[in-house]
Amino acid sequence: MRIRAGDLVEVIAGTDRGVRAKVLRVDRRAGSAVVEGVNRAYKHVRRSQKHPQGGRLSKEMPLSLSNLLLVCPSCKRAVRTGVRYTDDGSKQRHCKKCGAEMGRIAPPKTRHAGP
Repeated sequence: MRIRAGDLVEVIAGTDRGVRAKVLRVDRRAGSAVVEGVNRAYKHVRRSQKHPQGGRLSKEMPLSLSNLLLVCPSCKRAVRTGVRYTDDGSKQRHCKKCGAEMGRIAPPKTRHAGP
């Protein structure tokens, strides 16, 4: 899973195409993510103590991870990402365009550590 909560992503498909926003949460099992301000839908709520006004609430719905691209912090473009092992054996993401490091995604493993 190369997209994590807190990442800046760009939507590449759908009605919100081209929008850059922050990932709020990722559902690994469903392969989807909720992105801030993207893919909003109305939920109709009845009047209650929790919602005394009632009416329509607008909330973000999940998007498929295939419709999102991670934005590289160094080249400021939506790019494909790769995974590589560092010298200490930890796994990290990197930008396929400029090769910049985009953060560690797994702890060190001895079998992948360098000499």
